[in-house]
Amino acid sequence: MKLLSFKYDGKTLFGPKVKKEEAVWDVQRIAEELGAESFPSSIAEGVAEGMDFVERIRSLCEQARAHEDAESFKYPFSAIEWLSPIPRTPKNVLCVGKNYADHASEMDGGAPEKMMIFTKAPTSIAADEQTLSVHADVTDQLDYEGELAVVIGKGGRNIPKQLAYDCVFGYTIANDLTARDLQAERKQFFLGKTLDGSCPLGPYVVTKDEIPNPQNLSIVTKVNDEVRQNGNTKSMSIPIDSIIEELSRFVTLEPGDIILTGTPAGVGKGMTPPAYLKAGDTVKVSIEGIGTLVNDFE
Repeated sequence: MKLLSFKYDGKTLFGPKVKKEEAVWDVQRIAEELGAESFPSSIAEGVAEGMDFVERIRSLCEQARAHEDAESFKYPFSAIEWLSPIPRTPKNVLCVGKNYADHASEMDGGAPEKMMIFTKAPTSIAADEQTLSVHADVTDQLDYEGELAVVIGKGGRNIPKQLAYDCVFGYTIANDLTARDLQAERKQFFLGKTLDGSCPLGPYVVTKDEIPNPQNLSIVTKVNDEVRQNGNTKSMSIPIDSIIEELSRFVTLEPGDIILTGTPAGVGKGMTPPAYLKAGDTVKVSIEGIGTLVNDFE
């Protein structure tokens, strides 16, 4: 199931993409009108239920489809404002650095001996189709990093590797925008990684049942339709189950947490000469089985 968050008629809503249509079901309205009790008000609230949440949504949509006024329960994409599928996480977005060997090499260094972790503030989260700032007042080296993002469902602490996927709700696309000059000058990642709007996510959260093998997905990033990154998640140095196991040794993972799993080679800094983002650019990050995340820059 492809789930999205959106605004319609001034309200913040969510629902699944209508099959074979460029439209979304308003599951909250369906739940209200068809009598569902205690239905979650957002994707972030529902993910703790795991696949039970998905089945509840599926059942509501089947009821709506059979309703005599079925069309009133869905909205065309052209009528909505896209939001990040999870507009705000319980804590900072958790990110794995240098998790592809080819990217580690292009960044003037090899892969780290231990998993490298940094965070992005919740205020960095942005949406598909949102126009983002290049933050020219603080950086002239804003770079792109297309990544697979994991959305945590039930979460927990000290999660063993063999149970890691039980804690996954689904997957989305991220662009880990980075101010390279701030990253270098400050000797740590946070300020260079967490500028407002520097973590666009979307367009959907795709539930894990539709992506049985997240370790074999193509990732392609284009800047102004020029292919810059062309990788595959099978090239991760640390796979998703090991990331979850290691992170949960130190941090309690909570429903709605988002983990960025690293980026393949081809970032702007790695080019000769470096090619950073500028006003007027468009970045598209596509991941097999999920879709394409698109952002313009100003």
